[in-house]
Amino acid sequence: MNEGQTTCDVLFKGGRVIDGTGAAGVDADVAVTGDRIVAVGDLGHWQTGETIDASGRVVAPGFIDVHTHDDRLVLDTPGMAPKVSQGVTSVVVGNCGVSLSPLAPCEDPPAPMTLIGTKDDYRFASFADYAATVDAAPAAVNVAPLIGHSTLRVACMEAIDRAATAAETEAMVDLLDQSLAAGAIGFSTGLAYPTAKAAPTDEVVALAACLKGHGAIHTTHMRDEAEHVLASVDETIDIGRRAGCEVVISHHKCAGKPNWGMSRETLPRIAAAQATMPLAFDVYPYTASSTALLKNFIERAERVVVTWSTPHPEMEGRDFQSILDEWGVDRDTAVDRLSPAGALYYQMDEGDLRRIMATPGAMIGSDGLPHDAFPHPRLWGTFPRVLGHYSRELGLFPLEEAVHRMTGRSAAVFGFADRGVVREGAFADLVVFDPETVIDRATFEAPMEPAAGIDLVMVNGGVTWRDGAWSGARPGRRLTRRAAG
Repeated sequence: MNEGQTTCDVLFKGGRVIDGTGAAGVDADVAVTGDRIVAVGDLGHWQTGETIDASGRVVAPGFIDVHTHDDRLVLDTPGMAPKVSQGVTSVVVGNCGVSLSPLAPCEDPPAPMTLIGTKDDYRFASFADYAATVDAAPAAVNVAPLIGHSTLRVACMEAIDRAATAAETEAMVDLLDQSLAAGAIGFSTGLAYPTAKAAPTDEVVALAACLKGHGAIHTTHMRDEAEHVLASVDETIDIGRRAGCEVVISHHKCAGKPNWGMSRETLPRIAAAQATMPLAFDVYPYTASSTALLKNFIERAERVVVTWSTPHPEMEGRDFQSILDEWGVDRDTAVDRLSPAGALYYQMDEGDLRRIMATPGAMIGSDGLPHDAFPHPRLWGTFPRVLGHYSRELGLFPLEEAVHRMTGRSAAVFGFADRGVVREGAFADLVVFDPETVIDRATFEAPMEPAAGIDLVMVNGGVTWRDGAWSGARPGRRLTRRAAG
């Protein structure tokens, strides 16, 4: 703040500031000029262009969704209603090994690449092309892109059901290096998927090894989240140590009833590794997952619901077993008929979920799939569900800690400078919510209902959500990464 400054563009007056650091909330005003917070405190004497009455409300940093598949959504639907309606101001895209670039053309995208686009959407031969498109037509949120391993494999390999050759690995490394130099924040893997399942650990290490020189990060949908989850945690740690890079385990879970309770073993193993390397993880607040409809994923689920199907859109929202019964076919035949398709998998335990979420340092990510016709409710409800259900109703952690896990902690791990906190000099990414009423309203039966209790959202000083609707503003920016430390 300039000495003697007592004017601002916008003044949030009379709110409870929860600053994103985990510290106790304080009653304070927040002043914004341009894209920055210029003061926090008793600012009753300030002159302002607009006063926003935050009485009885919390003023917090905008939520950072560290795990999304919004690569195409930020281009096609820049209002980003599923995200801004729940207080999200920044999204990390390109997760689980799947990114829209660098890949063009792609005549027949294999699953799970179908989750974010068709052949017409894979039109960016370089990350620089994608970045330029995002920059030229900003969305209502900030966008931080990762480069997907599966995308690199499809771009550089003639067949992806095997390990990459030395020449193919070198080609992937070159593409990744170019992308990081052009501003991608890191590299993601999805080793559980058909597009990358055949990739040996050494292939991933070879790619991840170029991250350190760019200050970039590796996020991973591990090779297995079920009976081999411990081995997958070990592989993830091994990759990070050998490559010398920072690592995030995506949507940590223990899937399949025989594996419920395994978080009692995975979490101590993660904690032990954190003593010697930068390792973090995120989690979403639901016991059902969602991804492409895949035969091997069906086996461990208690129930499966089809979320979309290109050849059979009439089956969207239907229970998979009911489709089997109606068609009188076996599982594999039904999957083949429905594909390309997506599904909900009911396969996790509430005890594991709470244990993982309550672990110090856990980040929150939605893993929402915005192009599903009948999406998982996490797309619209993740952050208010943590605030309202798990913090307020269940008391899993204090509100300040809940906010920290989706703001300050996330910004620190992903290296987003001057974001995730409410303080003088930080970017004005803010959310105003009612701590007594904030809650998710999206359900598995009605998955696209906006949350309750979110009053206003601001991104880089521009209001994006107010009075239950997108404002029309598109003040988002593409974020780059400043390495931790």
